[in-house]
Amino acid sequence: MANPIVVTGTDTGIGKTIFSAGLTQALGATYWKPVQAGLEEATDSEIVAKLSGRPTLPETYRLKMPASPHLAAEAEHTEIDIQQLEIPQCEGVLVVEGAGGIMVPLNRKKLYLDMFAHWNAPVVLCARTQLGTINHSLMSIHMLRHAGCKIVGIAFIGDAEPEVEQTICDFGEVARLGRLPMIDDLAPAKLSTRFAEAIDLKPIQEALKI
Repeated sequence: MANPIVVTGTDTGIGKTIFSAGLTQALGATYWKPVQAGLEEATDSEIVAKLSGRPTLPETYRLKMPASPHLAAEAEHTEIDIQQLEIPQCEGVLVVEGAGGIMVPLNRKKLYLDMFAHWNAPVVLCARTQLGTINHSLMSIHMLRHAGCKIVGIAFIGDAEPEVEQTICDFGEVARLGRLPMIDDLAPAKLSTRFAEAIDLKPIQEALKI
């Protein structure tokens, strides 16, 4: 049976797929992206497979348009069926990556946040360190808690902003898992090294009971 952990973010394009690759590699896990919206460039599953060297499960939905999942699905005259997004079976830890932020719609009735609450799996929130992150991070933390999700901690991505990071952790009453810097010439070995240096795995391992 799968032992899932959710990786979500405060926004799109913040680096959570790279974080997911590092986490999948570090935990010796399997990776699953339930909905891939946008197929012209390398998909998130392809990126994670290349960087982690770990197994990836097929996406339940592969949609051509790089947009919110509900809009990408509608462009193909279909609708995402929430019942098809149950956690798949696999051995060991399963890293599940959402799309964009927590309030991204999957269809006209359900958000990714609704799925996170339904899955009842521990959540890692990724946040950029750029301007605006305090507001986005605190709102995301509040909504996750309001939905009943267990937040393992927050992982920052980008240049160091110690005061900003501490402000979020203090007001959000959330554990700081570390800060993954932007990595030039990204490769599996370099990601593994940087991830091990930057991210505290212990709270994640405790949440997964491994």
